[in-house]
Amino acid sequence: MLDSWSLSLFFIMLGISAISGLLFLHPRVPLSFVRIHIGLLALPSLVSLWVLLNTSVSGVVGPWSLDPLAWLMTFFVLGIGLIIQRYSVRYLMGDRSYRKYFMLFTFTTGAASIAWLSVDLRLMVLCWGATLIGLTLLIRLNRGWKVASEASRVSGRLFSLSWLSLLFAVVWLFKVTGQWQLSLALTNDNLAQLGPWEQTGINLLIVFAVIIPAAQWPFQRWLIESVVAPTPVSAIMHAGLVNAGGIILTRFSPLFNGDIASIMLLILASISVLIGSGISLVQVDYKRQLVGSTIAQMGFMLIQCALGAYVAAISHLILHGLFKAALFLQAGSAVRPFEGSPRVNERSSFLWILAGRILGLVVGIVYWLMAPGEGYQLISALILGWSLSVSWTQLVALGKGILGRLVGLSFLGVTATVYFIIHNFFYEWLDTTVYESAQPPMSVVIIVICLLLFGSAIGTWVTRNRSSVTFALIYLWLVRLGEAKPKLVESHPNYLKGYLS
Repeated sequence: MLDSWSLSLFFIMLGISAISGLLFLHPRVPLSFVRIHIGLLALPSLVSLWVLLNTSVSGVVGPWSLDPLAWLMTFFVLGIGLIIQRYSVRYLMGDRSYRKYFMLFTFTTGAASIAWLSVDLRLMVLCWGATLIGLTLLIRLNRGWKVASEASRVSGRLFSLSWLSLLFAVVWLFKVTGQWQLSLALTNDNLAQLGPWEQTGINLLIVFAVIIPAAQWPFQRWLIESVVAPTPVSAIMHAGLVNAGGIILTRFSPLFNGDIASIMLLILASISVLIGSGISLVQVDYKRQLVGSTIAQMGFMLIQCALGAYVAAISHLILHGLFKAALFLQAGSAVRPFEGSPRVNERSSFLWILAGRILGLVVGIVYWLMAPGEGYQLISALILGWSLSVSWTQLVALGKGILGRLVGLSFLGVTATVYFIIHNFFYEWLDTTVYESAQPPMSVVIIVICLLLFGSAIGTWVTRNRSSVTFALIYLWLVRLGEAKPKLVESHPNYLKGYLS
C-alpha cells in the first residue's frame, strides 16, 4: 500500500514539474517564473530520494519496478537534472531559446526517469525513444546555427538506429516468451524457450542499441560533434543518457551468458578505451578532452558489463556521471591566462617513483589473488595497480619537499578510502536486485588485457619518440578522430547576425 501511495505521489510531482515546463513556454509568463519552475522540479527528486531511502526489497506495481536500482537511477537522473537546470538559470539568460531549453530539459529527464522506473518493455522502449528525441532537440536548440542543426541530424540518425535495434530485440523477446513484463520474460522457464541463435541474436541487438548512445567505436562521432550544444546540455548527457548502456545491460543481464555478443561488446569497448584516451590526450579544446575521456570511461563501464560485474558498472555510471557533469559545468573557468609550462621538479627522487611502481604492482597482484578465477578481477587488478602507480607519481613522488609528499599521500589515502566505502555501499545495497551473469572465457579476457597493455605500451613508446614518423601519424590520426567533419565547422559565427541586426 505504501509503495502504491509513494508511486502515485511521485508521478503527481513529476506531472506538476512537466506542466510547469509547458507553462513557462508561454511568452506572457515572466522569466522570473523559472525560479518557481526549479522549485517544482525539486519535488519529484525529493520523493524519489525518500522512496529510495525507505526501499530495501524488490517489487512490481503494474508496469513499474520498485526495486532500489530503479529508484536509484530515477533519483540520479532527476537530481542531476535539477542541479543543471538551476545552474542554467543565469548561464543561458538572454538566449532566444531560453524558455524552450527548460521545457526540453524537463521533458528529457522526466522521460529518462520513467524509462528506468518501468518494468514494461513497451513503456521502457517508448520512454527511452522520447529521451533520445529530447536529447536530439537539445543539441539542435540553436537551430539558426547550421553547425548545431547538422550535429543534431547526425545524432538523430544514430539514435534512430539504436532505438530500432532495442525495439527489435524487445519484440523478438516477446515473440518467444509471450511476456511484455521484463521480470517475467527473463525467468529461467522463459529463457529456456530461447534457442542459442535466438538468444545470441537478441543479445547482439541489445549490444548494438547500447554502444551507440555510449559513443563507442565506431559510433563515437555523434558525441564528438555534440560539443556545439550548450555546455549544460553536454553535462546532462551524463545523467542516464550517454551512460544508459550500463542500466540497459543490467536490466537485461539474465540474457547474457558470455556468448559472442558479450565478447563483441568486450572487444569494442576495449578499443574505445584506447581511442577515447588518445583523443583526450591530443585535443586542446577542453570540451573535446572531456568527450574523449567520456568515450574511454563508457568503454570501461561496458567492459564491466561484458564481464558480468553489473553492480560495479552501476557505481561507475553514477560516480562518473556526477564527476563529468561537474567538469562540464565548470568548463567556462577552465581557461586561464598563460603562465608558461610548469617546471618539473628535478629533485624528485627516482626511488620514490620506483616505490610507486612496486606498490602498484603489489596491490594489483594482491587484489587479483582475492578471486583469481574471475576475468573482471584480473582487469580490475591491472587498472587498480596502474592507477595507483600514476597517482603516486603525480601526488607523492613529484611533490615539493616532505610536506608536499605528505599532503599528496594523505589525499591519495583519503580518496582511496572514500572510493572503497562507496563501492562497498553499492554492493551491499544492490546485491539482491542486480543479477550477475556469466563471464566470457578467460582466454578472451586475456586477449583484451593484452590489447590494453599493447595500446598503453605503444602510447608510451610514441610519447618518448616525438620526433618519429610513427608519433606524427598516430597523433594526427587521433586529432582527426577527435575533430568534427568540415561541414560541422563554421569559420565565422554567422548565427550571431540575428542577434546583432
